Amino acid sequence: MSDPPRILPVIQPGTGAGSPPLFDKVAIVGLGLIGGSIALAVRQHWPSALVIGVDRKDVLEKAMVLHAIDVAADDPVVMAEADLVILAAPVDQNIKMLAELEQHVTTTAVVTDVGSTKRTTVEAAQHLPARLAFVGGHPLGGAPRGGIEHARPDLFKTRPWIFTPVGEGTASTLERLCGFATALGAEPHMMAPDEHDRLLALVSHLPQLTASALMHVVGTGAGERGLALTGRGLFDSTRLASSPPDIWREICRSNADTIGDALDALIDQLQVLRQDLESTTEMEKVFQSAADWRTRLAALRPPRRTE
Repeated sequence: MSDPPRILPVIQPGTGAGSPPLFDKVAIVGLGLIGGSIALAVRQHWPSALVIGVDRKDVLEKAMVLHAIDVAADDPVVMAEADLVILAAPVDQNIKMLAELEQHVTTTAVVTDVGSTKRTTVEAAQHLPARLAFVGGHPLGGAPRGGIEHARPDLFKTRPWIFTPVGEGTASTLERLCGFATALGAEPHMMAPDEHDRLLALVSHLPQLTASALMHVVGTGAGERGLALTGRGLFDSTRLASSPPDIWREICRSNADTIGDALDALIDQLQVLRQDLESTTEMEKVFQSAADWRTRLAALRPPRRTE
């Protein structure tokens, strides 16, 4: 017989003013940066809502110290009456939880995830019963470092929150999730799962791999003595190199084809620069194009939050 779930003490929900919650009982599986930030934001916007956290005991204890959750357990049985389930663990763990969700959630509920890739998760969700309405999601609010200790309730303000609805009958679920994301300050966007994965391979996954590879090459070649002589440019351009590898292993596996295409395009461009080091004709074209796109990027970005 399995051991009973270890449920930590309950923190009473806040009693501050707030609008009626869109979901009365929100269960969040995985309380890292994104899951923890959602929990903090829900408690801030809807003090009367019950926030249920499912994770390892050590993570749950941190979440409770931060008052991010009301109920904590390392067993998903506590999600039984949730009306919104947010899967915020790494992609492979989210897919595993989808296969078990029917036995843990006994009521009608909306289910979404926050994974950085969508195709494999959306496919796995097709096996859920009708009472568990799933729409894939991906809030594009991140930080260089993960973990609930870096979570913040304003992480999603003015940031895109992508939803990937598939099939008929998702309109009402999508409407509720868009309302949820908007209330947390995000800007909902809709796209197909394959479009999402192709786009994120370019704007998120490739920059991460590039920054990590760059920091590895520079650090290995220059050592601490050389790094001590560098300016702000290297520090700023390798900010993403602080990201933990565990999440990225699963992202790369679940989106290997489109990430591979993005890496191939970058490698081809680097080869062009490598062959043009003496004439610099192509280098000038690349630098000018890069400067133009950087200007456009800066114009599209909202003002940076004060950290």
